[in-house]
Amino acid sequence: MEGKMKVCVLTGKQQLEWTERDIPQPGKGELQIKLEYVGVCGSDLHFYQDGRLANWELDGPLALGHEPGGVVTAIGEGVEGFAVGDKVSIEPAVPCGECEDCKKGHYNLCSHIKMLAIPHERDGVNAEYCTHKASMCYKLPDNMDTMEGALIEPLSVGFHATELSNARAGETAIVLGTGCIGLCTIMCLKAKGIEEIYAVDVMDKRLEKALEVGATRVFNSTRESIEEFAKTLPGGGADLVYECAGNRHTTLQSCKLIRRAGRVTLVGVSPEPVLELDLATLNAMEGTVYSVYRYRNTWDKCIKAVSAGIIPLKKIVSHVFDFEDCINAIDYSLNHKDEVIKAVVRMK
Repeated sequence: MEGKMKVCVLTGKQQLEWTERDIPQPGKGELQIKLEYVGVCGSDLHFYQDGRLANWELDGPLALGHEPGGVVTAIGEGVEGFAVGDKVSIEPAVPCGECEDCKKGHYNLCSHIKMLAIPHERDGVNAEYCTHKASMCYKLPDNMDTMEGALIEPLSVGFHATELSNARAGETAIVLGTGCIGLCTIMCLKAKGIEEIYAVDVMDKRLEKALEVGATRVFNSTRESIEEFAKTLPGGGADLVYECAGNRHTTLQSCKLIRRAGRVTLVGVSPEPVLELDLATLNAMEGTVYSVYRYRNTWDKCIKAVSAGIIPLKKIVSHVFDFEDCINAIDYSLNHKDEVIKAVVRMK
């Protein structure tokens, strides 16, 4: 496909604009993809609200969007295994493949990685077309659509968190924060055979969704104390605690909720670089803390789990916006967090 396409670009704090660009053509080893769905992520909202996320700062126009599903429209030189018309999910961060971290299999930690919608790395995919390295594109089976393809990215965060912390059937888990990533973590824990999952949030709508996707019991922390409840569990706490809210209060709370030799996994991304942990309690419990950076080696497994019906991925979607309404999709998601659980933009 050649010609011009529309792109939605962030030009400053809370400033999104439409622009027109040439449709990108696939280079060697790349696919050209017509985007059909792109998820709205919390990191998009941080860039939109504050012009920054963690150590990245907006210093020029940036297209947002890094949760894409679409259809192959052209194939670059040397690419095998794909055909025009294939439905695909895109893993958005492309590693170099040659550094020590890549060779060890920790490719998500590659210092040369190029991630969609990150300043000085790559533009995002709030656009009609994109090109992407074929090795980071994954074909979807017939029983999955490209909306599910777009949602594999947030699902992968929860999947990687549960793999890293070695979650096992028969254990108990507490999930702090039931936004998109918290819900994905709950679904992954459930898929791993964990039956006792306790979810905590301050928004009832999110907690209702947590019950729908597999939580055993939910706690609105404005009304109930998860710390008091955790003490009533065998061993005085949970085997596993997942901090998925990325805020000071829940991060500090996480170590107070484990039983002896329990594991805390920090999944949420905080806009603040420094948060406290209760190290005295952690040491007394000989607890382990895992930190999560995106994902690695998850896409195939996530696609199989969704295709098999083990993970009800579409249930997390609360709002669908048309591409023409892309600016509103981001603004609305930021300003209606009590209502929007997961928004996706339908590009077609």
